[in-house]
Amino acid sequence: MRTHMQSNSSIGYKVIAVDDEQGILDSLSIFMHRSGYSFKGVTNPLEAIELVKNEHFDLMILDYLMEPIHGDKVVEEIRKFDKELYILLLTGHKDLAPPLETIKRLDIQGYCEKSDKFDQLLLLVESGIKSVKQMNEIKRINEELANTNEKLERAYLDTVQTLRYTVEAKDPYTRGHSDRVSAFSVLLGKELGVSSEDLKTLEIGGLFHDIGKIGIPDSILLKEAKLTDDEYSQIKNHPSIGAHILCNAIVFQNILPIVKHHHERYDGNGYPSKLVGEQIPYLARIAAVADSFDAMTSKRTYRNAMLIEDVKQEIKRCSGTQFDPNIAEAFLNILNNKYDEIQKIQEEFKS
Repeated sequence: MRTHMQSNSSIGYKVIAVDDEQGILDSLSIFMHRSGYSFKGVTNPLEAIELVKNEHFDLMILDYLMEPIHGDKVVEEIRKFDKELYILLLTGHKDLAPPLETIKRLDIQGYCEKSDKFDQLLLLVESGIKSVKQMNEIKRINEELANTNEKLERAYLDTVQTLRYTVEAKDPYTRGHSDRVSAFSVLLGKELGVSSEDLKTLEIGGLFHDIGKIGIPDSILLKEAKLTDDEYSQIKNHPSIGAHILCNAIVFQNILPIVKHHHERYDGNGYPSKLVGEQIPYLARIAAVADSFDAMTSKRTYRNAMLIEDVKQEIKRCSGTQFDPNIAEAFLNILNNKYDEIQKIQEEFKS
C-alpha cells in the first residue's frame, strides 16, 4: 500500500464522509488524519445534510446505497444550498450505481468503487482537493478584481462629481437641470426596456450632457434677455465642446454620444452633426426627449414653465420631427400613466 504522508497541500482542508458502515468511517478517519485532513464521519445521511448546511467542508465522500435515503438524494438536497462542495460518490455494487446522467445532473465530481484498500480513493481525494484549491484561488482573484473595479468605479464617480461641480459653479441652472435629465432619462430607458448597462450610461450621460457649457462665455450663459442669433450659435457649440473635453478619458467613452448628440433632431435639423433618424445614437435620442421635457417644464427668467397638458401636446407635435416617435410615445405613456414618478424627480431635484 502506498504510504500517504501529511503535506502542506492537505492541511486545513475539511473532509466529511457519509457511510452507514461505521467500520469504513473508522478506517477512513485513520487514513484522512494521517494525510493531514480534518475529517468527520457520519452514518446518517440526513444528519450529514444538516452538517453541510451549517458547517463548511471542502470535500464529501458519499456512499451511494444508504438508508433512509440514497446518496443521489443527499446530493440533490445539498445542491439546493451548496453548489461548490466537491463530492466523491462511492458504491460497493457496480451494477447498482446511479446512471451517468444522474452523476452529471447532480454535478458529482468523482466516482469510485468501494475497496478494502483506500489507495484509489485517497488519490481521488488528493485530486479533488487540488481542484478545490484552484477554485478557491480563482474566487480570490475574482474578489480582488471586483475590489479593483469598485475602486475604479469610485474614482470614476468622484471625477464625475468634480467636473459637475465645475459646471454648476458657472451656471446655477445646470445643477437641477442635469440631475433631472439624468433621472428622466433613466425612467424613460426603463420604459423602453434598455439594459442595466445602458441605464447606467443614461444616468451618467444625463449628468454630463451640458458639461460643454463650461466653454461658453458667462455673458451669454447667464444672460437673462433673449439671445441674439450669434449668441445662440455659440450656445450651440456646447455639445461639441463637451465631447472634446471628455474624449480622451476612457471612462467617459460610453457617454460621449449623449453629450455630443442630445440636440440632434430626428428630421436632421438639429446640431452639431445634423444626423437623421436612427443615425442619431439611441441613448442620445432618449436623453433628447428628457432634456426637452425638463426645459419645457422649468421656469426661466424670460418665461414661465409650460403646463403639463401643453407639454404633452408639444411632444406629440414634435414626434417624428424633433423626437424619435417611438421614444416620444414611451415618454407620453409615462406622463399619462406614471406622472407621480415624474413629480417625485422634480421634487427631489428642484432648481
